[in-house]
Amino acid sequence: MKVKTRLPHLFMGAGILYFLVPLLWVVIAATKSQPDLLDSPALWFAEFNLFENVGLLFREDDGVYGRWLVNTALYSGLSAVGATALAAAAGYGLARFQFLGKRLFETALLGMIMVPATALVLPTYLILSEVELVDTMWAVILPSLLSPFGAYLIRVYVDESVPVELLDAARIDRAGELRIFWQIVVPMMRPAIVTVFLFTLVATWNNYFLPLVMLSDADLYPLTVGLTTWFNTAQQEAGTRMLFNLVVTGSLLAIVPLIVAFVLLQRFWRSGAAAGALK
Repeated sequence: MKVKTRLPHLFMGAGILYFLVPLLWVVIAATKSQPDLLDSPALWFAEFNLFENVGLLFREDDGVYGRWLVNTALYSGLSAVGATALAAAAGYGLARFQFLGKRLFETALLGMIMVPATALVLPTYLILSEVELVDTMWAVILPSLLSPFGAYLIRVYVDESVPVELLDAARIDRAGELRIFWQIVVPMMRPAIVTVFLFTLVATWNNYFLPLVMLSDADLYPLTVGLTTWFNTAQQEAGTRMLFNLVVTGSLLAIVPLIVAFVLLQRFWRSGAAAGALK
C-alpha cells in the first residue's frame, strides 16, 4: 500500500523537476558571461555578470531589445483585453439567450477549438495582405482577438455560476441587458474572465509563428522573433559577436512580466464568487 501511495508523489516530483530544471538553467545562465556560459557547468554558477548582461542587452543594436519588449507588451495587452471582452460577450450570449442557429454556433465553436492556430496563419496572412495590414502591428493583434476556447470556457462558467433567477429578478426591476451584463454578470464571471485574459496574454506573449510570418520589419518584432534572430546570428557569427549570453538574459527578463501578471491577478481566482447570491 505504501508503494502505491508513493507512486503518485514520485510522478509529481518528476514532473516538477521536468519543468523547473530548464527554468533553473535560464536563471543560472543569465548570470554568466559568454565565455563562462560556454565553458562552465550548465547548472552551476560562475562569475556573477547578470547586471553587466542586462546593460549589454539594452545597448545591443541601439537598444532594440527594449523596443521588442514594448512591442510584445502592446501586442499581448491589446490582444488579451480584446479577446477577453469578445469571449465574455459571446460566452454569456450563448449561455443565457435563445436565438436561431444557436446549436450551430456552439458546434462551430467546438470545431474551432480543435483547429490548431498555426494552421490558420497562412490563410490569415492572405486575407490581411489583401487589406494591406501585413507588416503592421494589426497583423499580430487582429488574429489574436479571436479566442474560441475563451468563449466556450465562459459559456460553461455562466451556465454553472450565473443563476437565471438572478437575471430575471434584475429584469423585473427594469434593468437593461447591458446593465445586467456589466453590473451583475461580469463581477460574477471574474474568475473566468481572469483565466481567459491570462491564457490569451501568455499565448500572445509566447507566439512565434504568427509574427514570424506577418512581420518583416525588425522594429515591429516581438521578443520571440527578435531573440530567435539574435540566436541565429550568434550561431553564424560565433567568433565575432557575443550574443548567446544576451539571448539567455533576454529570455529571463521576458518571463518576468508574465510572473508579475499571475501574481497580481491570482486573487481573482476564487471559487464560489456567487455563493449566497440566490436564496
